[in-house]
Amino acid sequence: MSLALSARLARRELRGGLRGFRIFLACLVLGVAAIAGVGSVRSGIEAGLANEGAALLGGDAEMEFTYRFADDAERRWMEQTAVAVSEVADFRSMAVRGDVRALTQVKAVDDAYPLVGQVALDPALPLDQALAGQDGLPGAVLDPLLIDQMELSPGETFRLGTQDFVLMAALTNEPDSAGDGFALGPRTLVTREALENSGLLAPGSLFSSKYRLLLPEGHQLEPLKQEAQDLFANSGLRWRDARNGAPGIATFVERLGAFLILVGLSGLAVGGVGVSAAVRAYLAGKTSVIATLRSLGADRRTVFQVYFIQIGVLSLVGITLGLLLGGLVPVLLGPVIAAQLPVPAAFGLYPAPLIEAAIYGALTALIFTLWPLARTGEVRAATLFRDAMAGAKLLPPLPFVAITLLLVAALVAVAVAFSGTVTLTLWTAGGVVLSLVILAIAALALRALARRVAPWTRGHPALRWAVAAIGSARDEATPVVLSLGLGLTVLAAVGQIDGNLRNAIAQDLPGKAPSFFFVDIQRDQIDGFLDRLTTDDAVSRTEHAPMLRGVITQINDRPATEVAGDHWVVTGDRGVTYADALPATTRITAGEWWGEGYDGAPQISFAAEEAEEMGLRLGDSMTINILGRDITGTITSFREVDFSTAGMGFVLAMNEAALRGAPHSFIATVYAEEGAEAAILRDQTNSYPNITAIRVRDAIDRVTVLMEGIANATRWGAAATLLTGFLVLVGAAAAGAPARAYEAAVLKTLGASRPRILSSFALRSALLGGGAALVALFAGIAGGWAVMRFVMESEFTVIWGSALGIVAGGVVATLLAGFGFAWAALGTKPVHTLRARE
Repeated sequence: MSLALSARLARRELRGGLRGFRIFLACLVLGVAAIAGVGSVRSGIEAGLANEGAALLGGDAEMEFTYRFADDAERRWMEQTAVAVSEVADFRSMAVRGDVRALTQVKAVDDAYPLVGQVALDPALPLDQALAGQDGLPGAVLDPLLIDQMELSPGETFRLGTQDFVLMAALTNEPDSAGDGFALGPRTLVTREALENSGLLAPGSLFSSKYRLLLPEGHQLEPLKQEAQDLFANSGLRWRDARNGAPGIATFVERLGAFLILVGLSGLAVGGVGVSAAVRAYLAGKTSVIATLRSLGADRRTVFQVYFIQIGVLSLVGITLGLLLGGLVPVLLGPVIAAQLPVPAAFGLYPAPLIEAAIYGALTALIFTLWPLARTGEVRAATLFRDAMAGAKLLPPLPFVAITLLLVAALVAVAVAFSGTVTLTLWTAGGVVLSLVILAIAALALRALARRVAPWTRGHPALRWAVAAIGSARDEATPVVLSLGLGLTVLAAVGQIDGNLRNAIAQDLPGKAPSFFFVDIQRDQIDGFLDRLTTDDAVSRTEHAPMLRGVITQINDRPATEVAGDHWVVTGDRGVTYADALPATTRITAGEWWGEGYDGAPQISFAAEEAEEMGLRLGDSMTINILGRDITGTITSFREVDFSTAGMGFVLAMNEAALRGAPHSFIATVYAEEGAEAAILRDQTNSYPNITAIRVRDAIDRVTVLMEGIANATRWGAAATLLTGFLVLVGAAAAGAPARAYEAAVLKTLGASRPRILSSFALRSALLGGGAALVALFAGIAGGWAVMRFVMESEFTVIWGSALGIVAGGVVATLLAGFGFAWAALGTKPVHTLRARE
């Protein structure tokens, strides 16, 4: 028979409406909408970053140097190339007012700042007037949070280094703040000229200079970038331009969006279970129609095509509705979402995320409907009055199994291509597939267990009926365990990972992390600095080391990024230290340390783990640009570096003679009792105003706030997965409603009371929900352990509060899903139900 005939038959079948397909459509719509919505928000933020690239950066382009300002040749090129140039120095310091001290991120600007955008102050003042100050003191504007911490009011003074400043206004809008990345302290804005006598920009101090360029009309950014990098190849120059004004935020948004889409795919997989169950239930109700078609001469292909076309049309409807919902909601709620974001966003209908969501939806629909559709071939004309679908084989014919596996592989490949994160995608896909397999086995085990314990339930009629229903051939357990279990597994894994990360940061880390990092300690200050600490009984340990920052530019005479790719060590400037004798706390894992007093060619000791990740070997050469000077050394040893304690750790160390003559400062870590921290901070910053103290507990608090936002976004993704699972439960309850009505009718006829029948239905739901939740709990704990152990490389403990909440949620969800249909079954008169079965 022809495809045209199959299409005509399918069209006639569809005239019956959407009865039996509401849950099918709801699962598909919700899954596609979640992915399309996340993708649309991500695209809106990326578009906003691109549109406002110059404002976020503070100019059309930026040239950045570490530890130094631009030299005469670099300044000349900038002035010849740009219409306007603005110089900014950025560094951390301590703001001091009496006994109050607070870490702040200082931005020292010139008269041209800002080239793009507007600074907003409260009270409203021109920036140049505010920074000019009053009463002979230079002015400063501060972030409102810092003003609160310092208990300052406009007109009052505070100190940076050895220079007093007067607070003129609160900084309510800093146009280029997003481009500056994550900061450990709130912002202070002053003029570069005002810092001349502060001692904060002495040689060796940790600061970066940034030169924002306003380019003439018609400029081409890429040729200018190449010209600058060629002219100043060995200067340590870092170039950014308006094409990506906030690269850190753009990368973060891209990766978080990719992760949330993968979480959305988990939800789509849960919806796929509901789609499969809906198709199976629909086809079970069409057994007589299929048998009639077969008796009239339709072959297997024709029957398959009839229902494949129907399901395909409905899938297209569901995908289209999901795309409309996911695409339009961010547009309609754009002003609300934008108001909550710290970066600009331009919400609209973007084709890319909608195409991505449509592909995911189509592949998921194919994967989960192919097997039920394949079973239409098992219905013969002789089964006209039998329920052939109920007795179908576990697996469809081998070709359909092979096609399904190919579709799964295609889905994973598409997810890898769209997300750009191979490892994370494969972990997610493997976790979803493994969870589905485990949950399917658990459903079979639950049914077998129900049949085995059934004899023990004698004397408890409600429990006996519930257990008998779970173990029956009708198989109510599988859709409940699969749909609810996968949603709860995602939620359980997220809860365990989130809880363990919080414990590691908020509880474990402070116990082994230092109390303070002190930076910018000058060479003539280090002895006095250490003397104050060695005489304090509350100080248990101190560590100090010379500190420089450099950029790894070449490995084995090749660009570092060609050898190491986008590894974090070569994507920016890194801390560099030197040592003569082998430090007592250093453990060499391979090679040999240069001997004490070594004064030969530069040698390098590199962090062992990072070296393995970058593919480095003993004997490799490496060039590091420090203060515009290239230093090339040979890797002669690898050593163990532990960054997990938040203590002092340098990826790269060199022999003392290689760096001794370069301007540099010292860094120190101090381990002290919490009660002594205030006195240490006061004494050291009073004695050495240029020193910056970073209190580790405060840094941990800022990181915790950042993680809270990430965890909330992940929880919303997991909640969407759980909502899809609940819809599947509703669909399973609706599909089982006729069977429950028949059970209720039989039990009523045999004398059972309504409360006892209802309690039986409730026990069935609770047992199924509890079983699914327990399996999901163990799967989620296993997933959380795997992520913490192999990805985060951290210790793992079970978060029992979250775990017990998962179990309770599973029971409540199944009770809510099944209660309405159970109540309706009790309201049906037995005579009508029993006659309908005759």
